Amino acid sequence: MISSLRGSVAAASGSTVVIEVGGVGLKVSVTPQLALSMPVGTAAHLFTTLIVREDDLSLFGFASADELEVFDLLRGVTGVGPKSALGVLAHLTPSQVASAVAAEDDAAFRRVSGIGPKTAKLIVVQLTGKLDIRIQAPSVTAKNTTAADVLIALIGLGWSERDAQVAIDAVLDDADASVTTAVPALLRATLTRLGPQRSGATR
Repeated sequence: MISSLRGSVAAASGSTVVIEVGGVGLKVSVTPQLALSMPVGTAAHLFTTLIVREDDLSLFGFASADELEVFDLLRGVTGVGPKSALGVLAHLTPSQVASAVAAEDDAAFRRVSGIGPKTAKLIVVQLTGKLDIRIQAPSVTAKNTTAADVLIALIGLGWSERDAQVAIDAVLDDADASVTTAVPALLRATLTRLGPQRSGATR
């Protein structure tokens, strides 16, 4: 089982990235938002799961352990395959999934392409009581108050919470203390990683 990857981004397109590890390029399926936040040539660290089928070996990658945990739980729901589970995480953060399940809000899942009313209800029913309570707190705000302030600022600028979280996490993983402890510096670095296109235009 390949549980994580750390290397450089060799390619990124759509919902796929190629991570070069020790001279070997590994193709990984990710959310479109995560692919957009991983410019070619940058360092990357992904939490991964390898799905084995008779005629295929597929790697799926995530920016956080919480996302991977929710992905695995979603795959355990009747009628939800890897692509549908990834689709849910392209629209909802782990905390939003946990909140929707707790509120029995199956409408949140019906908005995901490929998830019908019956499957949406099954997600709520079968995930009840299975989501770790820690997932319900946004992961980026738990790291430090600087990151929390930057997250609020980015949301105010029009970025979705999910896109902002992914970019902040990536910057925090790579940057030194001079960036991660100062709001203006972290905000500039995160905006550079996000690029000029607003998240709302990518969906």
